Amino acid sequence: MTTYAVTNPATGEQVQQYATATDSQIEAVLDSAHSAFGRWKLSAPAQRAALLHRVADLYQERREALAAIITREMGKPLAQAAGEIDIVVSIYRYYAQHGADFLADEQLDVAAGGQAVVRKQGLGALLGIMPWNYPYYQVARFAAPNLMNGNSIVLKHAPQCPESALAMEQIFIDAGLEPGAYVNVFATNEQVATMIADWRIAGVSLTGSERAGSAVAELAGRHLKKVVLELGGSDPFLVLDPADLDATVKHAVIGRMGNAGQACNAAKRFVVSEKHYEQFVQKFTGALQGIEPGDPAKANTFLGPLSSLAAAQQLAAKVDDAVAAGAVVLTGGKQLDGESAFFEPTVLAGVTAEMDIYHEELFGPVAMVFRAESEEHAVQIANDSSFGLGASVHTADLEQAWRVADLLEAGMVYINEASGTSAELPFGGVKRSGIGRELGKYGMEEFVNRKLIRVAK
Repeated sequence: MTTYAVTNPATGEQVQQYATATDSQIEAVLDSAHSAFGRWKLSAPAQRAALLHRVADLYQERREALAAIITREMGKPLAQAAGEIDIVVSIYRYYAQHGADFLADEQLDVAAGGQAVVRKQGLGALLGIMPWNYPYYQVARFAAPNLMNGNSIVLKHAPQCPESALAMEQIFIDAGLEPGAYVNVFATNEQVATMIADWRIAGVSLTGSERAGSAVAELAGRHLKKVVLELGGSDPFLVLDPADLDATVKHAVIGRMGNAGQACNAAKRFVVSEKHYEQFVQKFTGALQGIEPGDPAKANTFLGPLSSLAAAQQLAAKVDDAVAAGAVVLTGGKQLDGESAFFEPTVLAGVTAEMDIYHEELFGPVAMVFRAESEEHAVQIANDSSFGLGASVHTADLEQAWRVADLLEAGMVYINEASGTSAELPFGGVKRSGIGRELGKYGMEEFVNRKLIRVAK
């Protein structure tokens, strides 16, 4: 049974529980979103842009309160939670400023003469199925471009994020969005399946696990619905020949430990050249030993709890299984206090392809280190994964960086930084990391009808 509740992972206390929607409420949501699309698609791009600017203003005005909500819901340290709001503001501003240009007609050269244009128009009501790890950011990168397209949004958030889900819905109401054009719904999995199958839903965007993505894609395909899937990752962090190893270690710490390691595009596998392996591992392990997990509600906390006690227990079980199979814990390796959602910063060495952990996504503050005998070997290790979301290359030789980046099987490659996100940069992966792109101009091209209009000569 799906339970929407705020349970503070730092304390284990359930703060509040929310009722799931009834089937009749789901029906009303579908009607409302479909009806709103009929009106919102007729609005001018300038009107949509003005709306997104107001949304950005409200996020900015409510920054502290919004940040405190997700610190309660999923344990994000307060400073990182506030930083998430800043990214969200930049996303809504970006589409407000550039969306009209992205929607401009594309003139085609017609061999037979006459005139032809491609006009981009919204598809209809879209269902967004969003995760708990970045409660505002993930929604923004789905909602902002698609509202700019003239689509309407039905938002089904993660069960542990009901308070932030309602806060976002209220922002759209207060901004004056067309009623029904953004509707939050506390739906069960069965109701989600019903909505995907319903004719009033034109497409589905999911950010979540590989298993969830597969289930949604199968159901959407059966009903001929377009999908965008942003799924898991096991991003490699290649340390080849950096100019400043200390700076690279800092990138590694932030890339693995930010948001308690709970990011699909976090650096998870550290592939280090033979030349730098011992020194990098020593410095990296030492840096992690200096990180003390703490109360996420305190301003100076960097590493908070995992999202739940269950998440910490699952991570501990994966680490224990790897150790039993021969992996070596260089630091950390267990939950704090035995039974809490806090988990020690951890480094594992000696992980081999025979171990389950080699092939899985580790959602938490656990890093795996691998020794690479050559550049070719580093690329081989990096690509030996069913995931292909992001990757990073760290070297003073930019020719080498571009060469290696070209060989990596990933949707995103960062050079001399761990990873990153910005409204103008496309986000997405290959292989089992998903289908489609979000953000940038590409984020506006997923759920549109590219309508050809041809005028004969």
